[in-house]
Amino acid sequence: MVDKGVAKPAFERGPAKPSVERGPAKPAGVARESRPTPGPLGPRIVQERIGVLLETPGWDDYQLLDSGEGAKLERYGALTVVRPEPQAMVPRRLSADRWTEAGAAFTGDVEEEGPGRWRTAAGIGETWEMAVLGVPFVCRLTAFRHVGVFPEQIAHWSFMAERLRAMAAGGERPRLLNLFGYTGIASLVAAAAGAEVTHVDASKKAIAWGRENQALAGLEAAPIRWIVDDAVAFAEREVRRGRLYDGILLDPPRFGRGPDGEVWSLEADLPHLVDLMRQVLAPGPSFLILTAYAIRASFLSIHELAADLLGHRSGVLTSGELVLLETGATGRPGRRLSTSLYTRFEGAQE
Repeated sequence: MVDKGVAKPAFERGPAKPSVERGPAKPAGVARESRPTPGPLGPRIVQERIGVLLETPGWDDYQLLDSGEGAKLERYGALTVVRPEPQAMVPRRLSADRWTEAGAAFTGDVEEEGPGRWRTAAGIGETWEMAVLGVPFVCRLTAFRHVGVFPEQIAHWSFMAERLRAMAAGGERPRLLNLFGYTGIASLVAAAAGAEVTHVDASKKAIAWGRENQALAGLEAAPIRWIVDDAVAFAEREVRRGRLYDGILLDPPRFGRGPDGEVWSLEADLPHLVDLMRQVLAPGPSFLILTAYAIRASFLSIHELAADLLGHRSGVLTSGELVLLETGATGRPGRRLSTSLYTRFEGAQE
């Protein structure tokens, strides 16, 4: 089953935050506390949709122009960049000149001058602006090859904004929890759609970047709580407080550390975290979106986890892959580039 996902403006994903490594290197030498293993809740009554591709063709400020030979050529706003992409095993379609003309290319080398780990053309700075779904934000050439936005996520953001606007139209401001919130673009899209947002990230730099984006978007008065905290510790406290959310976004790294050295491992800790999210997800037409990057697993692994813990609720559980479509080769159909696994629960009105 293929779902085109975003019909309008709308591997390895290494570290998505300056202080959190999303790549395959596991933190070493740190004792781990064991997390409770949740049991399945049932019987399953949720409607299951498996193997759905959410395809993003880009929008005014973003295009996947070409990919191949372990890299991808993308346009973010006015800047074209080259970044590594292990899943790009196809031949390149555009000319070598188009690739070499890119304004910035991630090299992986530490440079003595300039932004570091990037080769940039003359006059190219470390930061620039672009927008998504009407929300402007700051892009930045980071040492981890990322630029502050993951464009495939627009498939989820568009869905989220639509659901939140519908909830807000009922007269009460919906609540959204954004765990591992990174630079806050999803939080700003949610706030613009009428939500009260709780944004949690372990990185002070990511939170500062999010506040910078909030000011640029003119949403300083929007009800967003910016919280530096360990995601699991925060979620456990929310369960004890009995706080409920109408929408939850989970975008965890594979491995990472909290602000006080807490160790996160997706494979070991995700079941406990999803169980916590089950307890804070409001009944009725609420939603939960989980994405997973850089793991050696099928989307079925996170689908079955979500189905065990949320499948006793009425609604729809959809799982598959987030996909970018190439748009740079004129006259040729756009090839698909998978970026991540996802599962999405949409609660039914009770």
